[in-house]
Amino acid sequence: MGDVYQALADPTRRLILDELTEQDGQSLFELCGRLAMRHGITSSRQAISQHLAVLEQAGLVSSRRSGRTKIHHLHTEPLREIAERWAPPAKD
Repeated sequence: MGDVYQALADPTRRLILDELTEQDGQSLFELCGRLAMRHGITSSRQAISQHLAVLEQAGLVSSRRSGRTKIHHLHTEPLREIAERWAPPAKD
């Protein structure tokens, strides 16, 4: 669970998750474009790739190859685990 907190600590990584929430299944190129156009983030593709690696290590993002392109997908299970830890289901 510590990896999830570390991943969420960075504002750029949170924006990447926001973008994947809005449109899942994006390539690095698409994510870089959306971050630049919508948020003014002009980090290099290598920097965004490193952010994606941290998110993958935390289990928040997965990637698959489609030809020469890696497509990134959001996974919210680790976030649910955090929420359930401190906010158990309401009792009727």
